[in-house]
Amino acid sequence: MRNVTEITYFTLVGLSDHPQTMNALFVFFLLIYLMTLIINLLIFFLVLTDYHLHNPMYFFLANLAFLDMCYSSVTAPRMFFDLVTKSRSISIPACITQTFFYLCFVCSDIFLLSAMSYDRYIAVCHPLHYKLMMSWRVCACMASLSWVAGWSLSLVYILFLLRLSFCRAASIHNFFCDLPHLFQITCTDPFINIMVIFVVGGCLGLGVFLLIFIPYVYIFRTIARIRSKTGKRKAFSTCTSHLTVVFIFFGVLIFIYLVPSSSNMVNLYKLFSVISALINPLLNPLIYSLRNKDLMEALMRSYCRLRLIQASF
Repeated sequence: MRNVTEITYFTLVGLSDHPQTMNALFVFFLLIYLMTLIINLLIFFLVLTDYHLHNPMYFFLANLAFLDMCYSSVTAPRMFFDLVTKSRSISIPACITQTFFYLCFVCSDIFLLSAMSYDRYIAVCHPLHYKLMMSWRVCACMASLSWVAGWSLSLVYILFLLRLSFCRAASIHNFFCDLPHLFQITCTDPFINIMVIFVVGGCLGLGVFLLIFIPYVYIFRTIARIRSKTGKRKAFSTCTSHLTVVFIFFGVLIFIYLVPSSSNMVNLYKLFSVISALINPLLNPLIYSLRNKDLMEALMRSYCRLRLIQASF
């Protein structure tokens, strides 16, 4: 940490300076965060306990739910602390740590979405070989690789971040620390860091993008050949849910990390940061669960089991 000890803290500007607005934001985002934890925990619990959901699609969905809980928890508690205490200073080590874990979970999310795309491709295009090609060992390896790749990529970004020096007290115009904000306030030229994001992130992002969308070309061709309306509807339901999550997730990340920053777009960046850090982790389970008959049935079975347990006492 020798090259980041010139100053000891940054100031998180947050989303608003008005006391009434801050109180309203605290209540609003606390509700969103609690809903995120409850819904994602519920999905994780249902997949873990209901044997009807013990298949690859729900295994990956449980991993996604766990990731969503993690990366919303990296930013939300700190924001609540600042809104309540009105203390907006954050130490440099804490800021870099928050950036590292936020990137870890976001990058892991990206790779996991590509694994889920491959799972849908096998399920729709090769249904007879699905159990063989998507065994539990294969699923565990794909999920593990998503986590390892996400943490490794985040570590690369952080190691390059440590070359930067911060020699003056500065304000971060957001409610959490992230790479674009730190690049704006560094005393060192961040050109190399920006190039690393564009080259490494761009190449991996393009690769993941192709891994996600090329299978869907074959998926939609296969769905078009299905004669049963029920079969088409079921296949489209699971695929469109995944694509909706992917489009929202990638659209927000592209704007935050690849669109050049500008002082005129500060509020827009804050909006997209809120969507990425707080709204997306809530939207993902809602998009998957509201249109998913299996999850709703598993929820009803769990509810009935709880009622039976209560009745026995």
